Amino acid sequence: MEVLIYAETRGNDIHPVSYELLNKGREIADKLNVRLSSVILGYGIRDKCKELIYYGADRVYVYDHPSLKDFDVVLYKHNIIKLIKEIKPNIVLFGATQVGRSLAPRVAAALKTGLTADCIDLQVDDNGDLIQIRPAFTGNIVAFIKTRTKPVMSTVRYRVFNRGKRDTSRSGEIIEMEPEVFDTGIRVLGKVKDKGISLSDAEVIVSGGRGLKKPEDLKLIKQLAEVLGGVVGASRPLVDEGWISREHQVGFSGNIVKPKLYVACGISGSPQHLAGMRDSKIIVAINVDPSAPIFRYCDYGIVGDLYEVIPKLIEEVRRRLNRGES
Repeated sequence: MEVLIYAETRGNDIHPVSYELLNKGREIADKLNVRLSSVILGYGIRDKCKELIYYGADRVYVYDHPSLKDFDVVLYKHNIIKLIKEIKPNIVLFGATQVGRSLAPRVAAALKTGLTADCIDLQVDDNGDLIQIRPAFTGNIVAFIKTRTKPVMSTVRYRVFNRGKRDTSRSGEIIEMEPEVFDTGIRVLGKVKDKGISLSDAEVIVSGGRGLKKPEDLKLIKQLAEVLGGVVGASRPLVDEGWISREHQVGFSGNIVKPKLYVACGISGSPQHLAGMRDSKIIVAINVDPSAPIFRYCDYGIVGDLYEVIPKLIEEVRRRLNRGES
């Protein structure tokens, strides 16, 4: 009886979502009085296993082999399925990343069990069942889902849970597994160069909303983001209108973000959007409507026309940077 967390890797590093899942997994395992385990696949990753224990795992199953250096969804799926059949965990959790979204459905289908995707919370009810919470109907409602099939499988969005404290006094069991390797027919022909900081990882985000009059006006948002050293976000209406790609969307049906600074420009503050950014350390809101809900959640509010306010902010930031001020 155990809760199993898939520890995703980025090269030889563990993806931060894995630590978030371990923190939530520790809470779930304690409530169910079962073991919290993690499985990690890759090459040259044995030394990383201790980190998983420091962040909450009781046991780590490690598959370290040259054939696992690059993510091969068929090979990874095969070995994870074999492990799950052997240890029979109650619950299996993946991050809702590109890797997790590719791997988890294949594992679930092979095991003939259900999969609840893009969860924003997980709870254990009085009967000891896992309740999986996720947005539904394009984020207009929140669904509470109980899976009847076993194991219960979920993918969980990055940044919805906090990372637990690293405790080097924790001890656990590291089990080196012998992977089954074979030619899957998949070849890595090249790797796409990282385009930059993703929205979920960004420390500074400047987002635009309905207050913008036309797509070209996103240049203002981009200029402010550039001088602040941040990235561009957007509310759902701009994405729905095709002004900007969905990877920039902040909210229930987009990305959950927790930057040090979040600047909302022309965003009224719908519940759907607020759910995606309300845990930001500092929120600055610019809106012409003084009654906009966003002002109830922001740390600093500017009532004014973003077309007048943003150029002045850009000018002031540049002036301070030229003077060497932070």
